[in-house]
Amino acid sequence: MRTSGPENTGPRSWPRDFTPKLVTVLREGYGRAALGRDALAGLTVAIVALPLSMAIAIASGASPESGLYAAIVGGAIVSLLGGSRYQIGGPAGAFIVLVAAIIARHGFDGFLLATMIAGAILVALGALRLGTYIRYIPHPVIVGFTAGIAAIIVVSQLKDLLGITLAGPEPGPVLDKLAALAAAAGSASPLAIALSAATIAVVVGVKRLAPTAPGMLIAVALAAAATAALDLPVVTIGTRFGGIPGGLPAPSLPAISWERVIEVLPDAFAIALLGGIESLLSAVVADGMSGRRHRSNMELVAQGVANIGSALFGGLCVTGTIARTATNVRSGAVGPVAGILHAAFLLGFMLVAAPLASWVPLAALAGVLVLVAWNMAEKHEFAAILRRSRSEAVVLLATFLIVVLRDLTEGILVGVVLGAFVFMHRMATMVGVEGGEPGPVPDESETASGRDVMVYRFTGPLFFAASSTVAAALERIGRVPPAVVLDLSAVSLVDSSAAHELESFVARVRGRGALVIVAGARPELRRFLARAGLKPPVVRYAASVAAARADAERALKASSASPAASGS
Repeated sequence: MRTSGPENTGPRSWPRDFTPKLVTVLREGYGRAALGRDALAGLTVAIVALPLSMAIAIASGASPESGLYAAIVGGAIVSLLGGSRYQIGGPAGAFIVLVAAIIARHGFDGFLLATMIAGAILVALGALRLGTYIRYIPHPVIVGFTAGIAAIIVVSQLKDLLGITLAGPEPGPVLDKLAALAAAAGSASPLAIALSAATIAVVVGVKRLAPTAPGMLIAVALAAAATAALDLPVVTIGTRFGGIPGGLPAPSLPAISWERVIEVLPDAFAIALLGGIESLLSAVVADGMSGRRHRSNMELVAQGVANIGSALFGGLCVTGTIARTATNVRSGAVGPVAGILHAAFLLGFMLVAAPLASWVPLAALAGVLVLVAWNMAEKHEFAAILRRSRSEAVVLLATFLIVVLRDLTEGILVGVVLGAFVFMHRMATMVGVEGGEPGPVPDESETASGRDVMVYRFTGPLFFAASSTVAAALERIGRVPPAVVLDLSAVSLVDSSAAHELESFVARVRGRGALVIVAGARPELRRFLARAGLKPPVVRYAASVAAARADAERALKASSASPAASGS
């Protein structure tokens, strides 16, 4: 007979934070009406994703179909396994600079290997439940990073936007790129400039006149139609790349060797870090719009699997895309089926319209990406942080400048470190140590004998950045009274550095014969202090200052009544 045990508990025993949202939505009951809403939302997002995926791929130094492969394969996997109901996965503008640099260093095959390793890293981060910690990035860092990415995207599109012809390869660093473009400014094409300006004007006009219409697709389609009908002498997808394939390729592994893995490993970590941050930010945006809550660890696992799958088909790295995810929510999506259908629609477009894509001018795609960069840069928030706080402005500008002039990963790391120092400084300023003059124990006979109690009240978090404040306050004690009360009722935490300062103080005053009582410490603080050596009989504990005073009074009375105290 079969017995019930841990191994037979069924699907309910699976951890909730590792359950894909697709499973949750299907369990809730998924009918024809929901399917209809998801189909409409998926079609809308696919129309937006079609030109963007190609534009991002081209800007990254890859072929346009690699962006479509990422949107189709990676987008489907993100929706199948993801921890968000509305997340749309695919290539993102934030990756353009990073991908272009990796391809320049290691070739496209090396980039695919780095993407697969990044996928494995993301799966590991999710499995270790580290998704929550990735979100602990200071807001100024995110704003500075996003603005830096936007600036780099604009600079990277100037060549196609203006139709400039360079004598050699386009430099990677921003300043070198600007210098090369300025030197070749005389080769700019008025026709390319007109096409890119017209594309931007159509997108902006459609958004104002018909906000729900796919302005980007309309603008790109009009530019392609004009190019084909008038045989305009501009660079197109066909002239640079020979068009795009009419379907998905067979999956294949990139060349793998131990030396190659070590070589691309730093880039893999950069892809994983950026992908994890971008996807969780996108999921948070979707939560804010929908009132739902995503499962961050499952989302990281899904992003990891999606990157591995995309690389197997020759696609770009995949992450959650904020603009497409927001479009999905606004289009009335019910759940992840919308994201799966978005990938299916993209595949259909690719099968049917691949020959037409050859006529799309690169100037039009550059105009689309410039608008994407303009929209993704949080301009108002950037200005607000500069006005609001000098220390946060330093973090913001440092992140922005390092991202633009140096490296994406360095920008994030420096920003996080600076943000951590700003946070620690603010927390340290919240620490207070109030030491009253020794007050009498409420017993007049003892007061006449000089018996008294000193109470020190601590407020805020006692951690390493504030330990010098704690030590300085405790060192100010001149005459040590017979009893000292350390009031920790307003202390939220104590770390090892602060505990060491408290332990040193207790040892000093006990060496002079004082009784030490810790008042108001919460149970977890008491346990931590006990492990640090502050436990009976070294110190006593009391629930409140009043209880500590009463305990001190009893102890001092007992001490004064003993034969040793009376000198007999």
